[in-house]
Amino acid sequence: MNIYEKSEKVMQLFQSLEDEITVLKKETGIHCIADCVYCCTTSKIAATPLEFYPLAIHLYKTGLAEEVLKIVSEPENSKTCPVLRTVSQDEKRIGCTQYEYRGMICRLFAFNYNINKYGEKKIAACPPIKLAQPEEVSKTNEILKSKPIGLSANGYYSQLQSIDFVEGQQLYPIGEAIKMAIEKVLTHHYYTDSEK
Repeated sequence: MNIYEKSEKVMQLFQSLEDEITVLKKETGIHCIADCVYCCTTSKIAATPLEFYPLAIHLYKTGLAEEVLKIVSEPENSKTCPVLRTVSQDEKRIGCTQYEYRGMICRLFAFNYNINKYGEKKIAACPPIKLAQPEEVSKTNEILKSKPIGLSANGYYSQLQSIDFVEGQQLYPIGEAIKMAIEKVLTHHYYTDSEK
């Protein structure tokens, strides 16, 4: 399977994930806080290169791959997301500049559940959501006692691994994962374009 086929499978997985997130939001009222970039700026965010193939291909097609690769290749940027806007510019909101192509970790951050040591499912909402929406978080945890709602991050990462076991399993700092995806796309095009 080539990178474009893998990317298509990843986007299909993302659509399934988004469908489940929509159900969770509708049933619980949990939602992201406007202009919050907590998940984007949390240290130690790890991701796989595979989940960023759609982003890397989009950046390549729009002529931004080299620019983003240059940003993320700086040693101080390997652990941060190179497509995050943290300051409002020209009336544009802060946050992800490539939202449609964000990775799985970005999609799952506040909308998945964990199982604690007692076997209880608890929503893995971020601190800003827990502070701003305590009733919704409590309601979600009550629902989780009787039925699964939302996503199991482990389940989705298992599905990602079924697309490519190695690239869907190895975790890197988010900037490094994006860099590896872009390099893979650029390498693919270097060899396929040179064959023409």
